[in-house]
Amino acid sequence: MAPYVAEFVGTLILVLLGDGVVAAVLLRQSKAEHAGWIVITFGWGMAVAIAVYAVAAASGAHINPAVTVGLASVGIFPWSQVPGYIIAQLLGAFVGAALVWLAYYEHWKVTEDPVLKRGVFCTIPEIRNTVPNFVTEVIGTAVLLFGVLAISGATQPFAQAGIIVPLLIGFLVLSIGLSLGGPTGYAINPARDLGPRIAHAVLPIPGKGESDWSYSWIPVAAPLVGGIIGAVLYTISPL
Repeated sequence: MAPYVAEFVGTLILVLLGDGVVAAVLLRQSKAEHAGWIVITFGWGMAVAIAVYAVAAASGAHINPAVTVGLASVGIFPWSQVPGYIIAQLLGAFVGAALVWLAYYEHWKVTEDPVLKRGVFCTIPEIRNTVPNFVTEVIGTAVLLFGVLAISGATQPFAQAGIIVPLLIGFLVLSIGLSLGGPTGYAINPARDLGPRIAHAVLPIPGKGESDWSYSWIPVAAPLVGGIIGAVLYTISPL
């Protein structure tokens, strides 16, 4: 059970710190209110790095169903373990989001805009258009998988992570966020979006509005497609 527990813990850390920085920037009367996109993308990058540091030795630190499926699609990870990894990731993401809700408990009351509240938990496209939104998430996740395999040496990430590799993965996610995150908020991780979206739906958040389920399939399906594309492209490349 150790790898599954590790994926739960790693994804929990990822979402706790990642959604946490979004809450800090978006919610009213937070000390980081209005800190901006650079702070959000840097916070997410560091969230990934810390999560990888925490659980790499136990599970390979996928912390993302798109990574798990992408690696399985090119034979680096066994398909038999994919369902367990994804379930653990979704549960970890849900619990991480619930902890963000608890940490910012008083700030939900003083934040009036329901879109800002939902934005803490899950991604929202700036211009809603199904095909471009889907393509953006595919491209971002393909870059993620290609980069992960390039940094890890096309082995099971990140069983031999060392000191530098998790930080490089964090910078990879930072780069994706800065360069490709503008249109959709760069989910690039089905668990990171779906788990917190469910948390948004069930938690007693005052004035939270709806959870935008009509969009929710894009940050789930598109990263899975992008993860496979990125892994395949790296595998067939001469690198």
